Amino acid sequence: MRYSELPLSAQTAYAELFEQTRYFELSNALAGLTGSFQKLTRKKQDYWYFAYRDLDQKVRMAYVGPDEPRVQALMQRFESLRNTNTLAPPSKVALTLGCASTPPKHFRMIKRLSEYGFFRAGSILIGSHAFLAMGNMLGVRWSDGAATLDVDFAHAGDNVSVALPGNLNIDVHDALTSLEMGLLPITQFNGKLGGQYRNPQDQELRLDFLTSNNRSGLPVHIANLNVALQPLKFMEFSLEKSTQSCVIGNAGACVVNIPAPERYAVHKLIVYGERPISERTKSTKDLLQAASLISYFVGNGQSALFNAAWQDALSRGKGWQSRAMQGMDALLKMAPDLDDQRLWSN
Repeated sequence: MRYSELPLSAQTAYAELFEQTRYFELSNALAGLTGSFQKLTRKKQDYWYFAYRDLDQKVRMAYVGPDEPRVQALMQRFESLRNTNTLAPPSKVALTLGCASTPPKHFRMIKRLSEYGFFRAGSILIGSHAFLAMGNMLGVRWSDGAATLDVDFAHAGDNVSVALPGNLNIDVHDALTSLEMGLLPITQFNGKLGGQYRNPQDQELRLDFLTSNNRSGLPVHIANLNVALQPLKFMEFSLEKSTQSCVIGNAGACVVNIPAPERYAVHKLIVYGERPISERTKSTKDLLQAASLISYFVGNGQSALFNAAWQDALSRGKGWQSRAMQGMDALLKMAPDLDDQRLWSN
């Protein structure tokens, strides 16, 4: 069996955690509560202000009050409430009941980017971390294909329309630097930044930033994210019709954008046909993840959902068709039980 159903208690815990996390992030982001208290002197009198960045990334100063015990007590209470990780207890409950956990180092990176508004800016978590998040969202635990050492993110660039504030600016480099985890941007031979961050001393700390392919094949710098994105063939298929899920760690949770599961599965088949022989290990993982998701669709009466995404890919031209068929042939050799016309028929 490529997956197992999570108990109802775990599914309920995940659903509740997802809603709590969405509310927590929305209320904090829109209320401008990410900031710090600062004491300023005006005409020899000390006053307290709360400095924060608004959605335009401009620093704003909200007046709190004069430097006196009443105001100091108010600030202490505010800091106490803000530093309380309200999402940690329900996250631990969901994990105890069977939901999949994100490795601590990777969770820190994903969470920090979320705090900086990375996903509100339209970015999408892809790869095995998205696969794990899909399992929690679908109420299952995967048996194969979930192991990974890196974190992959994709951004749609100009290829997908996202309802976002047009002037939203997120500094990915500052977000990663603030973690103090030794993450460094990889530079290309031409001296420009590539689409990858690594810690040279820790192979578990690697982030890949991807986008859909372009004519040059060179990394694209996205000004409002302050990050370079590495173009990847066929990536646009996973960036269309994305959905939301919750990434869970022992320290809490955060909401991320992820590909629609049916499109992710089809994309994995296409990527299999694109990978060189030297990446055989990654190719096997592609097939395992696709097989797990397709098995879920079959087992839950959703073969038509996958078939619609499959037909969409085939309709995009000969290059798409040839790679998709290569992936399908390899998949059916590995998982002959998925040779079902409801999945592959026109």
